[in-house]
Amino acid sequence: MEVRSASPVFVGRGPEVAELTRAVEAADNGTPQTVLVRGEAGVGKTRLIEELLRTVEARAAVVAVGGCVEVGGDGIPFAPFSSALRALWQQLPEEVRAACAGQEELLARMLPDLRPSALVGHGDDDNVRLFELTARILERLAESRLIVLVIEDLQWADASSRHLLGYLFRSRRNGCLLIIASYRSDDIHRRHPLRSLLAEVDRLRSVRRIEVRRFDRVEVFKQLTGVLHVQPDPHLLSEIFERSDGNAFFVEELARSYLERGQVGLDDLRDLLLVRLESLTESSQRVARFAAEGGSAVGYRLLQAVAGLPEDELVEALRGSVLAQILVPDPDISGYRFRHSLVREAVSDTILPGERSLINRRYAEALEADASLARTGELATRLSHHWYHAHDDVKALQMSLSASVEARSRYAYAEQLRSLERAMDLWNKVPDQARLRLPPLGPTEVYPARDNREDEARVCYVDLLAAATTAARQSGDPDRALNLAREALQLLSPDREPLRATWFLTQQSLVMQELNRSDGWQELNTALDLVRDSPPSAVQAEVLVQVANWRVLHGAGPESMADVERAVDCAVRVGAEDLELNARITRCRLKAERDVDGESLAELYEVRRRAESLGAIGMIGRVNTNLVSILEGMGRSEELVAAAHHGIEVCRSLNLAEAEAWVHGNLSVSLFSLGRWAESDAALDEAAAVAQSYKSRGLITHRRAHILLARGEVDAAASQLAVARRLLGTEDFQPQLLFGLVQTTMELAGRQGQLGEARAEFLRADTTGLTTGPVRYSLPMLCAIAAIEADNRGSATAAEARPEILAAIRRATARLDVVFPTSRAFRCLLDAQLQWAETGDGIDLWAEAVAAFDALQRPYELGVAHLGHARSLLAAHQRGTARDALIVAHRIAGRLGAGLLSRDVEALAQQANIALADKSASAPQPSESQSLGLTQRESEVLGLIAAGYSNRRIAEKLYITQKTTSTHVSNILAKLGVSSRTEAAAIAYRRGLVND
Repeated sequence: MEVRSASPVFVGRGPEVAELTRAVEAADNGTPQTVLVRGEAGVGKTRLIEELLRTVEARAAVVAVGGCVEVGGDGIPFAPFSSALRALWQQLPEEVRAACAGQEELLARMLPDLRPSALVGHGDDDNVRLFELTARILERLAESRLIVLVIEDLQWADASSRHLLGYLFRSRRNGCLLIIASYRSDDIHRRHPLRSLLAEVDRLRSVRRIEVRRFDRVEVFKQLTGVLHVQPDPHLLSEIFERSDGNAFFVEELARSYLERGQVGLDDLRDLLLVRLESLTESSQRVARFAAEGGSAVGYRLLQAVAGLPEDELVEALRGSVLAQILVPDPDISGYRFRHSLVREAVSDTILPGERSLINRRYAEALEADASLARTGELATRLSHHWYHAHDDVKALQMSLSASVEARSRYAYAEQLRSLERAMDLWNKVPDQARLRLPPLGPTEVYPARDNREDEARVCYVDLLAAATTAARQSGDPDRALNLAREALQLLSPDREPLRATWFLTQQSLVMQELNRSDGWQELNTALDLVRDSPPSAVQAEVLVQVANWRVLHGAGPESMADVERAVDCAVRVGAEDLELNARITRCRLKAERDVDGESLAELYEVRRRAESLGAIGMIGRVNTNLVSILEGMGRSEELVAAAHHGIEVCRSLNLAEAEAWVHGNLSVSLFSLGRWAESDAALDEAAAVAQSYKSRGLITHRRAHILLARGEVDAAASQLAVARRLLGTEDFQPQLLFGLVQTTMELAGRQGQLGEARAEFLRADTTGLTTGPVRYSLPMLCAIAAIEADNRGSATAAEARPEILAAIRRATARLDVVFPTSRAFRCLLDAQLQWAETGDGIDLWAEAVAAFDALQRPYELGVAHLGHARSLLAAHQRGTARDALIVAHRIAGRLGAGLLSRDVEALAQQANIALADKSASAPQPSESQSLGLTQRESEVLGLIAAGYSNRRIAEKLYITQKTTSTHVSNILAKLGVSSRTEAAAIAYRRGLVND
């Protein structure tokens, strides 16, 4: 396998690129610019600058890069400027020679390549003259072209280079000159010689400053996709994100380790990470080792209790670690944390086995003696860890169970699973008597108690398996959940413990569906048989609920409503409110297809409120996912956006990653419908970063394919569609998963000129019943095949099979009950497409489709309808009206970035010899906000800033998160070139963007 040491995809850095781009534009317009780029080692400073340099090539700019070089702790004099000037000499030899005419001997101090015939002696003012000469050369070269001077790794700069750079920063020059300097912020300790230059720069308002931050999870996901050539597995993503802390270099190195060795290791980085540690005193190294066993962060009082050093010596040891950037102060815990998690791992690996046991025993004893040394909610988890590594199995088992309960109370399901796995590992290592005194595990959903009342309060191994199965599912590890459920079923006898066996069979069914191993019906049916004649119970209610859910997912039939009502009744009778809510969600899904009055929607909002007030974790995820899906089906996309942001915030706060992914995915669909394609892409990125199951990842990938195809990127769309098919598999036939695949497959085949493939895909879908509903999925799919037939109306080779296809479309359409405005608009579009495919006319039908979508916020479909209308008008020789329709369609396509629609419009216009340039009288002028580069959403945010709204109030007003609001505000300030909200508000009023 090919290994890429760097991601071929440039990830994120939007605000940073925007700031650098503004500097380039200002410099290119004749105002010299200086930019200081800072960030920790490996965070991506060089990659950011490289991307900028690629963009300036289009401006015919001349680029000169010089890097500072460290040799034995000292920089080489003028090293970066020697490299940069040499690059300028090689590119512009005559201009450099003219700029330094008569002072070649002086320039030779930095550029020996000149080799003058005779060198004059040194003078007291040589440095001043050299600095002035360097500045003059840059200014002369920048008179007629953009010059970009890049100085990298200032942390290693020699004194002469620092002084020269400071001189250039202070000098007020003319010309098209951009100077970019970068340095490692984590290397700048308080005695670092660069500090004086940085302090001076801080006083210069003319210098732009850019802080390059670490990547977030979404950005790491994109980076890994570039390095690995495929989207990373969720567990691999989580591991690399956690261990790299978002440092771009560490992400790439860990990914390379995975590609080369099949595991995420840090062998290649260990020496690099430990260089600073080995330079410390023994006391500082000892404290660092003790801190490493305390976790990523440790409080000062706890470290004092375990380190065994006098306080004065401890303080000095900590000072050494802080100055070396091994540890950094953490005021939130009144303690210290490691600068990077990989540094902690590397330090931990230097601890000897006996030493590790001793350190962990000291931690455990200190925490048992004084619980206040641990942060709230962390005591059991810390004691479990320390007793386990101190090899006290009994205490480790006890605390592992307590830690699992503690983790579950914080919705930390992965940590809960880890604690339970540790408990299972220790189970057979402790005496039987010790297992009789274990703390309770707490409730596990509807997992039943044992029949023997004497044993009911005692924890048994199967109980651990039940809790671990649930934790594995909720933490996004379905493979582990499946193995745990299977292990439990091997230990249980269905005859003696039917309820427990039923519970595990139900879990196995759910996980099998999640993993695409099967449709899960065999396990569910077996579970149903076990409790069919048993007295009502929560377990029986859950089976009935899951049967009802299964039938809805795999094709709702006449018996579906009876199933769900039976499930609701059983749940109410046994007092299982979680299950009642679950069944009510399914009932709402069944009713929503024809619920014009919104009764099911009102009930769903009530279920959401109740689930969240109860803290019913599983139902919170499901109701938020289904609510947004139903809203989109009703065509209420704007309402969905608000509901989605609520769901995302709630799911994120409860660590419901999979549910959050589904909500993000549904949000992406609605944003696409509303014409907010860039936001739709961003929602998909967010979804992909947290998606766990094959189904969610498959649907996210399909959405990417759909958007790529609409943008005109046919090959990329085909690639993503193939990945989506592999992820969704063929073992679990759920219609809702297939509608989109079928539609995009047909559209892709049509664009690739494979009419036969498109027709075959449609006929397969028709045979399997996908064309019979739900309406929200079937109608767009029928529109897709009708559009393909309409596009091929003039093809003689396609004519023979067309009547069969059109007849099948009409039969399917007749079976659909269209009730919502969005569905009626699609029905109008379908009727127009069918009429065009059959007869080549239909002006009135196309006009109806235009009017229907014009009343809705569906710009893409409106553009498609205008194009069809224009085609029918041209056929009727109404060129003037056709031209107007084409202009509107072309404008919509351009605004959306809809490449396919744009090409179709341009092709028809060219065929009809129609110019698409708008008439001057009707040509829309760009708004003030557009002229400033603001998006529609940014304009809304700017208006609220001018009105005095805080970020929190803006978020509430626009139904977005505070994080999204903060990003919008940062982008607005950057685009307006201001540094405060007050300045932004002033510009808004001055440019008439808001009313006084």
